[in-house]
Amino acid sequence: MEKRQDNFKKIKLALKVCHLYYEDGLSQNEIAKQLGISRPTISRLLTYARDNNLVRIEISDPINDLGVIEKKLEDKYKLKKVLISFDATDNSHLINEKLGELTANYLDQIVTDNSSIGISWGKTIESVADHLHNSTRNGVSVVQLKGSVSSSDMNNFANDIVKKFSAAFHTNALTLPLPVIFDDSVTKEIVLKDRFISEIIHAGERTNIALFTAGTVRSDAMLFNLGYFNKNEINRLQSNAVGDIVSRFISRNGSVADSTINERTVGISLEELKHKEYAILVAGSSRKVQPIHAALIGGYANVLITDSQSAETLLSM
Repeated sequence: MEKRQDNFKKIKLALKVCHLYYEDGLSQNEIAKQLGISRPTISRLLTYARDNNLVRIEISDPINDLGVIEKKLEDKYKLKKVLISFDATDNSHLINEKLGELTANYLDQIVTDNSSIGISWGKTIESVADHLHNSTRNGVSVVQLKGSVSSSDMNNFANDIVKKFSAAFHTNALTLPLPVIFDDSVTKEIVLKDRFISEIIHAGERTNIALFTAGTVRSDAMLFNLGYFNKNEINRLQSNAVGDIVSRFISRNGSVADSTINERTVGISLEELKHKEYAILVAGSSRKVQPIHAALIGGYANVLITDSQSAETLLSM
């Protein structure tokens, strides 16, 4: 009976020490002083509490947790690969830097001799280009997947991206020297009949790797500020679309949001993206979650590279 009482007192004291240590944040020395017992005794009581399941310590490892989230997203969207960079800022610039480095490292793994890489443009892809490694692969080709010329002074980074990819993979990239969106579909179709232009379009379709990002339909979206659309067209897209990939606007369910504008767009089709060995969507931040989700349920990407907060939101959708 006496032994049982002593054990009860020990448990009660150990619990008191745990509350002071784990909940109130007191040091072992402070607890020892407050309870009038030695610091080694406090240490032994904490060990006793852990050994007897009076307290359980759970370590939150963001790196390990990311691996779990990656697998869940792969299963949810039926993707071959998901890579996540930890981020607690939701700052687009900082996220792009992290995603750029992560994507460049991934390209190092998947690009082989004679690979053909199709590239898009924009701030996110510029970050990828900034982090590219000097490749040792032979016979790699680089092709621009969509037109890049605009009537705006705003930089879409297309030229910089082409130069950096060409330098990293020791090749001369094929570029599409056209607006990404024409004023009308008839003009576009006439231009695409040119043999030189047609060959570049087909080269983009033959690439085994496609690298692209997601755009939004916010007023500050790059595509809305490059001179391609009038005010009525922007309003229409903001009503019907959640964003774009390869400058093709998609609705919430991943379908083409505006067929008229889609017919005026120069570049790889959404359907062609579905057949790539690697269709890599690189995008992050809360503002891009909706277009990322739409692109994934549309089946246009089989690899996703994003940030941790966007990944968790995608899981909840």
